[in-house]
Amino acid sequence: MSQMPQQAAVSKCPSCEEPLESGDRFCGACGYDLSVVPARPEDSPTLAINGAVPAQEGVDWPVARDSDGHGHPAPVHAAAELPGTDSGGSPLPPPPPPPAAAPAPGVRFDRPGEPDEYPLQAPDPRLTAEQAVPAEQAVPAQQAATAEPVAPAAPAPPTAPAAAEKVCVACRAGRVDDDGYCENCGHAQPRERDHMEQESGPVAAVSDRGLRHHRNEDAFSVGCTALPDGAPASVAIVCDGVSSATRPDDASLAASRAAGASLLGALPRGTHPQQAMHDAILAASQAVNALADEPATAREQAPHQNAPACTLVGAVVTAGLLVVGWVGDSRVYWVPADRSTPPARLTEDDSWAAQMVAAGLMSEAEAYADERAHAITGWLGADAYELEPHTASFKPDRPGVVVVCTDGLWNYAESAEEMAEAMPLDAAVRPLHGARVLVGHALDGGGHDNVTVALLPFPAPPQGAGSA
Repeated sequence: MSQMPQQAAVSKCPSCEEPLESGDRFCGACGYDLSVVPARPEDSPTLAINGAVPAQEGVDWPVARDSDGHGHPAPVHAAAELPGTDSGGSPLPPPPPPPAAAPAPGVRFDRPGEPDEYPLQAPDPRLTAEQAVPAEQAVPAQQAATAEPVAPAAPAPPTAPAAAEKVCVACRAGRVDDDGYCENCGHAQPRERDHMEQESGPVAAVSDRGLRHHRNEDAFSVGCTALPDGAPASVAIVCDGVSSATRPDDASLAASRAAGASLLGALPRGTHPQQAMHDAILAASQAVNALADEPATAREQAPHQNAPACTLVGAVVTAGLLVVGWVGDSRVYWVPADRSTPPARLTEDDSWAAQMVAAGLMSEAEAYADERAHAITGWLGADAYELEPHTASFKPDRPGVVVVCTDGLWNYAESAEEMAEAMPLDAAVRPLHGARVLVGHALDGGGHDNVTVALLPFPAPPQGAGSA
């Protein structure tokens, strides 16, 4: 509950030190309000908040001086201003001055300091108040009593990362550390392979992790080169890692790089595109097989792990010639520029469903509705039954677009007609945009798998071209 302030029993005015009489409520000399004088403590004296020091028997405490003569106490005495004595009554030696080369640690008061500006330990207690504050920031006591309060400066904005450093996709300000997290907001960054896009001449490819998988196990390789006669050639390789195998993402990446490099190296030397595609598939197979070469100790620690594996599909477009190659269930579609003419699928799956249809045991609709439909019968990997690269060449009689994709896309546009309907009409002149649209079609359909697609525009062929 509330209580009235009690009058303190003091013999001198705390302000002007004039003698007081018992019962005085105000000093007769300066008018100081004696009711604000704290009562005498019963235990050891402590410093009051306003700087006045209560009296104590046997100790002659210095009394705070009035700063303006109107009853307002002066600033508190610093510890160094009071004389000290040892147990024998002799004066204490003065503290040694701080070394000139090592200024006292402190925090700037004009702005919040950066984390590394704060001292790791408390300031040296031997320093006086003037020594603890830098000279350019020290304020005289007389000015401190009357100065207007200064609002603290706004925090400095975070330092923008250097151009070569990765910038956080969430806060757009923090630097991304080696572990893939933002140093500013802590947001985990998307992995490099979660979404990839590349455009090389007239060829473009897009790959996305999808909405259900925890990583992207697809990979692609696109490029352009020239034949010995100077005619241009476009190349696209798309690989899909086998999820039930060990390190499927490494397998698809190794296969796509090896096959792409093989094609881009063989075509300028005059190798026929169909032979070059066959050799590229063999090179990809060797690259995937090499991933299975592990030390014996590693196999002993994980005896149930199988060899890395992936599927592969690719296409080569030259003047008037289209070559495709594949192992597995990734596909190539042909979509003519004139949508009034029918599109076509140019590959046959190495899968259980395709075998059932080829044997006449089930219709295509029945086979692909079965839960075993996507069980593949051909792949690249050290544990493949037998490598049988499939290649075919075509001579389309009209311009169009070649679609090279994994089952993450064709699951949502299985027939050639559905694929042509999902692809934008300007895909031949805007292949990257067309690839993005097709990936978006799969994501809108559910994105249950990784999605990868490459588009190769096929130019208008010379007169007299036909199927080869």
